[in-house]
Parts: sequence; structure tokens; C-alpha cells
Amino acid sequence: MRPRTLDDMVGQRRLLAPGTALRKSIEAGHVHSMVLWGPPGCGKTTLALLLAKYADAHFHAISAVLSGLPEVRQVLAEAAHRFAEGRRTVLFVDEVHRFNKAQQDAFLPHIERGTILFVGATTENPSFELNSALLSRCRVHVMEAVSAEDIARALRHALEDAERGLGGRGLVIGEAQLKLIATAADGDVRRGLTLLEIAAELADGNGGGEGGADATGAITDSILEQVLADRTRRFDKGGEQFYDQISALHKSVRSSNPDAALYWLARMLDGGCDPGYLARRLTRMAVEDVGLADPRALAMAIEAWDTYDRLGSPEGELALAQLAIYLASTAKSNAAYAAFNAARRDVAEYGTQDVPLHLRNAPTKLMKALGYSKGYQYDHDAEDGIALDQTGFPDAMGERVYYAPVARGLEIKLKEKLDALRQARERARGEGES
Repeated sequence: MRPRTLDDMVGQRRLLAPGTALRKSIEAGHVHSMVLWGPPGCGKTTLALLLAKYADAHFHAISAVLSGLPEVRQVLAEAAHRFAEGRRTVLFVDEVHRFNKAQQDAFLPHIERGTILFVGATTENPSFELNSALLSRCRVHVMEAVSAEDIARALRHALEDAERGLGGRGLVIGEAQLKLIATAADGDVRRGLTLLEIAAELADGNGGGEGGADATGAITDSILEQVLADRTRRFDKGGEQFYDQISALHKSVRSSNPDAALYWLARMLDGGCDPGYLARRLTRMAVEDVGLADPRALAMAIEAWDTYDRLGSPEGELALAQLAIYLASTAKSNAAYAAFNAARRDVAEYGTQDVPLHLRNAPTKLMKALGYSKGYQYDHDAEDGIALDQTGFPDAMGERVYYAPVARGLEIKLKEKLDALRQARERARGEGES
């Protein structure tokens, strides 16, 4: 059922709708080297095949998972021979991000000379996984997951096509059942067709097993219940989708949107993400984004993490869900996070500054003779319990202000206290200097 023309393609309207630049260039046979970036089953291989067809070029496909540099060199040599005879080669490299730098570099001179029309397919972000030299010679086209409506259209074509599909087998399926399969495909046309084929085998009794056959050829709800029982959503634990989803979770918490935070947490758990990793990231959110606006958040994060460790899945996942809701709902402040970063910048800028003598410990007579701890004011003996004119920074730096509490949550009170204290320190230092 692979599309034979651009009109047969489902999805990818942004790239391939009539009148788009890419479609015009393909139909004119003026194709260029490119990288196709998109999820599984969105049509990357199909588009590469159509490029070769419209350009009247030879098509050769290799997989970066299975091919090494010797095979790449052989394929390039064959393409060069073909080019000398006046015919171009579309070289399709599946999972191109799996090639190392040396393997990717092997394509560069051949792309420049026009020996090959290079089409790389990847599910990972090309800017992270591909060499800049290769990217500079190729145009990156982003392909999207195919919508359930478009997958349903592809499934209808398969049911009608007697030559390449399932037509002529007397299959009966309702629109609701077809939409169930399309939704379960989760953006992957290939997966949708596979699910439909399994359902068809059960319906006509060819692959049905006990209770699977249906003499009428109807794909019933009971058949779909078997076919779709173990379906899972797309989730790559180490890839682009993983980091996109954890970013969405973090930003939903930061935006005080508990419903969105709960959705992304559920998505990641559903996809098989380690709940311990999620507990660690939620704890980071408690200190980075909630901070001292609500100090209870950190304690709750540790407790939720501990609860999950004690209960495991699925019971312990509720503790993580409760934590995500609380973190998203409570007051936010990154003031402590920003203050720590500012202090680290000063450490890097000022280098190893000496500790002022009055702040040094003096456990020996020699240290006392050298002036260690001289002039130190014991704050508990000072008025109101604070020695206001005593500096706490190295002499070369002077007093610094890193922590700026926000007017939210508990930090409202902290801000009032620290603002008054800082003003008092400035007055005390000014009086001491005069």
C-alpha cells in the first residue's frame, strides 16, 4: 500500500500540498539533497522513493544501523559509475543519525559533485545528531506525525484496493472501529496498516485462534479488543520525544497549570519512563521553580519520592501525580535559584579571595597573634541579635546582593525582613565610615 504518487500520500500537507515549493520541485524533477526529520511511519521512506521516481533516478537504500563504511564506499562508487553514464542516484540513508562523523563525512564530496541526491531519514533532532558539514549541504524538512483522520483515509484505501490491499475479501468494518485503529496507530501509518491486517486475519479466520474468527468477515469490537489490547504510545526513552515531554512537564509546572502537568506526567509514565527519574525531576522543580515561596514543596517532593520507592508502580505513581499537582498549583519563585547562579558567577570572576580576618576561626595562640577573628562581633551579643556593621564578604568584593525575594508566597515575609535588614546594614556601615 505504499503510495505511488504524491497524491496518494496521506498527511504532510504543509510540505506536499499542491503549490508548495517542495512539491513543485519534486514534480519538476529538480530535487535536492535533504534530511527528513520525523517520527516513525510518517512517510520518510515513501517520500524518498517518490523523489527518485519523479526525478527518473536510480533508488538505493541503506540503513545506518546495518551498514558500515565499506558498504557506504561501495554504494558511492556504484553511484559515481552510474553518474558517469548520465543517470543520477537517490541514496536513501535510514536512521542516518546512527552514522558516526567519519561515515557522515564520506557523503560530502559526492553530494557536492552531484554524484548522489542524498536523502537522510532520522527520528532525532538533526542539529544534535548530524555533522554541521552534512547539514550545510542538505535542506532539513520536518515531517509530522500523521493525524488519525489521515490514517483512517489510508486504511479505507487499503480496504478498497483489491490489488495491493484487502479489497475483495468481504471485510466489513464500521467507521467507529476504523477510527479506533487509526487512533491506536498513534501517528504511524505503517502501524495502522499492520493493526488493520491483523484484524482482517482474525475476521476471516486465517489468524484467529480460539474465539478470533468471525464467519461474516466483520471486524467486530471483540476482535479489535484483542488487536488493540497491548497498544502503546510513541515514546523514545533516550531521544527527542523524551526530552520534549520532560520539558513540557517542567514548563507546565512553572506556568502553574496543574492539568497540563498531570497530562505530561501521565504521558511519560504511559510511555515507560522510569518513575524514579520523574521523582528526581519533580524534586528539581520544587527547588528551582517553587523555591522559598513555599518551602513545603521540597519536603513534599522528598516524601513523594520516598512513597514511590516504598510502594512502587502503579500505587506509588499517585504520589508523583499529587506532587505534580501541588507544585503546579502553589506559589513560585526562582529567586534562590537566581541568587545561587549569581554567587557562582562571582566565584568564577573573583577567583580565590582571602577570608576576612574577622571571619576566620582562631583556635590557636598563633592564629590569634596573627589577627584571626580580631574585630569579630558575636551577633547574639549585639542589639536585636545582629551586628549590622559587620561585613560578610572578602574585602576586595564589598557587600553583594544576590537574593531578591519575590512578592509571592512565604517570600513576601522574607522580602520585608531582608529589605529592612539591608537598609539597616547600609545605615550602620555609613555611620561607621563617618
